[in-house]
Amino acid sequence: MNQTLLIELLTEELPPKALAKLGEAFAAGIVSGLQARDFLAADALATAFASPRRLAVTITRVRATSPDKSIREKVLPVAVALDAAGQASAPLAKKLAALGFPEIGIAALERAPDGKSESFFYTHTVPGSALHSGLQAALDETIAKLPIPKLMSYQRPDGSSVQFVRPVHRIIALHGSAVVPVAALGLAAGAQTLGHRFLCAGEVNIPNAESYATTLEAQGKVIASAAARKEKIRAALQDKAGDDQVLMPEALLDEVAALVEWPVVYECHFEPQFLSVPQECLILTMQTNQKYFALTDRHGKLRSRFLIVSNIETSDPQHIIGGNERVVRPRLSDAKFFFEQDQKKTLAERLPGLANVVYHNKLGTQLERSERVKTLAGQIALELGADVALAERGALLAKTDLLTDMVGEFPELQGIMGSYYARHDGEHEEVALAASEHYRPRFAGDALPATQTGTAVALADKLETLVGIWGIGLHPTGDKDPFALRRHALGVLRMLLEKRLPLSIHALLSNSAELFAYNAHFKLATGDITAFLLDRLRGLLRERGFTPNEIEAVLAQSPDTLDNIVERLEAVQAFAALPQAASLAAANKRITNILKKTDIAPGQVQPGLLNEAAEQALHAAMTALQPQVDSAFAAGDFSRTLTLLAELRDDVDAFFDSVMVMADDLQLRNNRIALLAALHAMMNRVADISKLAT
Repeated sequence: MNQTLLIELLTEELPPKALAKLGEAFAAGIVSGLQARDFLAADALATAFASPRRLAVTITRVRATSPDKSIREKVLPVAVALDAAGQASAPLAKKLAALGFPEIGIAALERAPDGKSESFFYTHTVPGSALHSGLQAALDETIAKLPIPKLMSYQRPDGSSVQFVRPVHRIIALHGSAVVPVAALGLAAGAQTLGHRFLCAGEVNIPNAESYATTLEAQGKVIASAAARKEKIRAALQDKAGDDQVLMPEALLDEVAALVEWPVVYECHFEPQFLSVPQECLILTMQTNQKYFALTDRHGKLRSRFLIVSNIETSDPQHIIGGNERVVRPRLSDAKFFFEQDQKKTLAERLPGLANVVYHNKLGTQLERSERVKTLAGQIALELGADVALAERGALLAKTDLLTDMVGEFPELQGIMGSYYARHDGEHEEVALAASEHYRPRFAGDALPATQTGTAVALADKLETLVGIWGIGLHPTGDKDPFALRRHALGVLRMLLEKRLPLSIHALLSNSAELFAYNAHFKLATGDITAFLLDRLRGLLRERGFTPNEIEAVLAQSPDTLDNIVERLEAVQAFAALPQAASLAAANKRITNILKKTDIAPGQVQPGLLNEAAEQALHAAMTALQPQVDSAFAAGDFSRTLTLLAELRDDVDAFFDSVMVMADDLQLRNNRIALLAALHAMMNRVADISKLAT
């Protein structure tokens, strides 16, 4: 009979940050173990449950007994199984006895080809096994393989020693309403569990596997599903927030959902005087240390009230609210103290202290690094037409907030606090913004620097890291990238690409490398870094919807700037859709191959040597079209540049149909090669369209 199966381990409080993985692994392990033993119907469905005190899974359509299996076993090669008289040999009798079939004769065996010889086979039926045996094996395997962060040893009441993530007090194993007689961790399975520690009195009897979640919620005051608890918390937070906005990062929601079994949201307050502290500090301390949810008004300004998620529902929550308000006050006071103390010393006064902070033992201190970034940021600002002095000042002060008490307490605030302190010191607004903007983009999809000064410092900071770390031999290998060079490379590319910056990649890398000219540990590797950047660029462009062939067509031109690369790709994309594109791409590929095999450099086309009608027509068409192509390309109209080339399709096809390029006459041959070289240059100004040929 197919029925729903329930397995639950009731434990002491599990580590909240490991709960999700433990719940998923427990459910997946039980399912896998039963599936491997053929206890699950094809349409069986599993539901995982994980709460602070339990790991569980329900699986529908589980068989009480696994199906009988027909097994075909090889016995022995015929040459060994039969003696000279064709009778059963002693080895055959011994083999059959070992297989558990001593009474079987030759007549019951199947004689069949086995490679180059013949062998005897025996087909027999193995009866299915009972669920308790399969579940016991699956349970043992699953417990042994759980991703437990740290095992805990504890003693059972009988004195036996057990190891698990936390002490286990009960096990439920129900198939429908029947208890499955399995055991684990010194406990025999039953049908009873415990509900909420404070809101439920006594045991909760689970009548059947299907009613597990509803019974536990109704009688035990426990929401067993982690996803359901999370969504209940989210809805309650939004309801309690009213017209305000609640800040609820998914990671915080996940962690809080792993701390409570019956979530209830309460509103708390703190003194408005703390709002004089940068709100990022207050939000971070509430989220990180207390797992509270901050509130802002519709303009994003922090409110002096916050929300907590409690594990206790009560009609008089004042003692809970008051306790949490008392707990948060010292944390906010610390933040206020750090902020006030930090403002007693300017960022510029902290600059010499960076000499005591090692950046890397082969690359010097943070002060030396700041000087390098300053030089590079000034060069970039000059190229962009930005204020060089502001870029240099921004770069010089960008890392000084690392020496503040606030960043020492909350490293996540580096850059953010730098902006606040720079404004307090009276620095230019762009210098202040550069303190935080130079870290952007921090991750995929993050905003880019908004100011020119921030952009210059961000580029300089990332390039200095990329070139410097690579130059001392610490480039990424496989999946290892301890200095986040891939992220730095993507940041550089996104700024160049999305902000349309007309900066030479070669110049940026060369200028960055010059900063390390004095360093004996540094080895120039700009070529490798360029290739590394182009690989990352391919990924970015694929994410924008361009095909590999389109991307390679543009990158084959070895672009040194990325300010118009998107326009080039869009032009290639439009050209590829034209009916003439395939023919021209194939012809271009053919021309490329011909030119590769040519030993001499192509000269100028001599019209007087064009004696075939097809080559004369092609040359005339190219000559007529050249001014329009030049004009479109100069105007940056890459789409029209390529579209104009489509007009040459018939003349190009006719040329290859009727003209022998590699003529015996050397003058004719060289002239035709010169014509093809001119055509090749004309066709590939925007992109190498031969890459579009399939």
